[in-house]
Order: sequence, then structure tokens, then C-alpha cells
Amino acid sequence: MTVVQVAKSKPGNTTSCADDEGHLRPDGQDQYTISEVAEHTGLSAHTLRWYERIGLMPHVDRSHTGQRRFTNRDLDWLAFVGKLRLTGMPVADMVAYAEMVRAGDATFGERQALLEATRLDVLQRIDELRDTLTVLDHKISTYACAHAAPERTGS
Repeated sequence: MTVVQVAKSKPGNTTSCADDEGHLRPDGQDQYTISEVAEHTGLSAHTLRWYERIGLMPHVDRSHTGQRRFTNRDLDWLAFVGKLRLTGMPVADMVAYAEMVRAGDATFGERQALLEATRLDVLQRIDELRDTLTVLDHKISTYACAHAAPERTGS
């Protein structure tokens, strides 16, 4: 699906409730060290610790030596947080969303409202970027025509 198709779609038809893509993970492994998660996600260990400290990450289990042990579910959550970051959602809103998730099903409506507001912000940014692209294309065309004009007059 292209960005334009997604942008034109309505929230109700962007995905179905049955859409749950599998995620590729190392063979059968469901426990990861912070360095493995950092490598897999591209986030630094410092960022992962900060996410945990501010409440953006759910509780991360520890080994008997106190080392963090992330699961596939944690990796899925981090992938979602990465998408929220790309939307431009403020960290405080991401933390609030995480708190709502931890609070349970009673917060479905609040979570939906937050995501719908974020979606509207994303659509507005897409429109702004589309307008910006139009301006850039016009300028590029202007330069291309100006560059080609002397060649036509010189022959």
C-alpha cells in the first residue's frame, strides 16, 4: 500500500482486526539482552534504559544476575513506539499511551482517541509535505528549463 493510499483511507479500513503480521526473530529465542535489542532496533542501550525509566517500556524481566531480558513482545512494543516516534507524537503522549495500555481494556476509548488525533496530525503533515514537494518540483523544473534553454538557442 502506498502512502497516498494510506492517507486517503479512513481509520476503519486501514487494517482489519485479523491483520496480525508475524515478526521474524532469531530461531525460537524469546529472551534478548539489552545489547541484542539495541542491535535489533537501532536504539542505544541508554535509550532503552531511559524508555524503561520514564515508563515507556513495560516492566522488563531480569535474569538471576540482574541483567535485563527482553522478549519478542518487548520488541513488538519497541517497533510500535518507533512508529509513534515517526508520527511526531510527543514522548509525554507516548508515556500516557503506555500507561493506558497497562491500565487495561477500560482505556480502549482513550487510546483510540489519542491514536486518531495522532493520525490526523500525520495526515496534515503528509499534506504539508505534498505541498512542499510541489514547490520543489516546480523549482527543479525551472532550473531544468533554464539549463536546457541555452542549448536550444545555440544550435
